[in-house]
Amino acid sequence: MSEHRLILACKQGKLWARKEVYDQYAPAMMALCRRYVSDAEDAKDVLQEGFLKVYTEIGQYAGKGSFGGWIRKIFVNASLDYIRKRNRLKERELLIDVEIGGYDDTPYLKDVTAEELMQCIGELPDTLRTIFNLYAVEGYSHREIATMLQMPESTSRSFFFRARQLLQKKVIQLCDDTQIMRCQNANR
Repeated sequence: MSEHRLILACKQGKLWARKEVYDQYAPAMMALCRRYVSDAEDAKDVLQEGFLKVYTEIGQYAGKGSFGGWIRKIFVNASLDYIRKRNRLKERELLIDVEIGGYDDTPYLKDVTAEELMQCIGELPDTLRTIFNLYAVEGYSHREIATMLQMPESTSRSFFFRARQLLQKKVIQLCDDTQIMRCQNANR
């Protein structure tokens, strides 16, 4: 079935079309929600809220740009709405002081898997994780992020820098832990 027919059927409220859209996009949108919302049950709530928005706002999709991109934007906004409602962007997170040393000489970074990297991103404080995802993963500019999160553009830049530092520190620690385990296993 063509995407155009599927969208038209969704606009008409056809349940089979809604199910098809859900089946097609739910896995990717759940991964997106998990990048913003660290708790799995909360991410499922955001997923549900996002699909409700897709179904209720489908009439606004004018066919400009990809349908998947339109859905993705709804889910980013649903995730941000959830974070705002839960008061996750807390003042104390704005004051995180990250210390970082010179880690450029660590040769084991290539051994970090995508799953391990996503886990490290998931461990970032909510504010830093949100800004990191919006900038590095979703591709929003700092100006757009500042507008979405109602903060100065310089604050978005600063938080992204802090997120990168903290992420780098977490990845280096992961590499160090992995190297220690390898050495222990080699000595057995």
